[in-house]
Amino acid sequence: MTEPRFHALPDGRRIACRHTPGTGPALVFLPGYKSDMAGSKACAVFDWARAQGRACLLLDYSGCGQSAGTDFGGDFADGTLSRWRDEVLSLIAAHCPGPVTLVGSSMGGWLMLLVALAIPGQIHALVGIAAAPDFTDWGTSPERQAELAAGRRVFADNPYGTEPTPTHPGFWADGQAQRLLGGDIALTCPVRLLHGQQDLDVPWDVSLQLAQRLCSDDVQVTLIKDGDHRLSREADIALLLRTVAALP
Repeated sequence: MTEPRFHALPDGRRIACRHTPGTGPALVFLPGYKSDMAGSKACAVFDWARAQGRACLLLDYSGCGQSAGTDFGGDFADGTLSRWRDEVLSLIAAHCPGPVTLVGSSMGGWLMLLVALAIPGQIHALVGIAAAPDFTDWGTSPERQAELAAGRRVFADNPYGTEPTPTHPGFWADGQAQRLLGGDIALTCPVRLLHGQQDLDVPWDVSLQLAQRLCSDDVQVTLIKDGDHRLSREADIALLLRTVAALP
């Protein structure tokens, strides 16, 4: 992996990213909630792209990974889908002037849709890995939604670490305003959706709902019967890379 560089935003936030130049369409990997560009899937996509001479961009949203901390103006509690979407758009404008393929994992799969809707003419294709659009709604109980609506953060058990996973009221409210599954999603590019049927975090039928809502005629859903939410096993990552390589 290359050393990270930092992209400065007008308000002083500095967003950590890694970029390798090459031919297009450029691959842009969008991590999940509380994840970052050091994850195994992001690194695998970056390494594959570099080996193939393909352009690729990784990034950490403000408040996440190497973009976290007072030195970078990033507090996770301030993070929202709208804020992170705008960061992704700024980084794409700076590093990827041509067509891009967005690869979104979990929450990153929701974010890739929002980014694509903002710049549809630049989007070559989308690849979702356990994409989780609207999870502030279907993934949050009525009791927790009431707490968040009252301005109180809530916590959930974290199967991937020792600290519970927080949801902040600002993130939840913004997510509720960005829901997509209630109507047609005006994207017509090729879309590939990978989802494990043993996913305990995002039900696999969310990918089927998303496929129905997308206006594109070129949508394929691949279900991995024994796959979990992360889809980070060697075979899962090999499938992801084959999927990216086979895009038209």
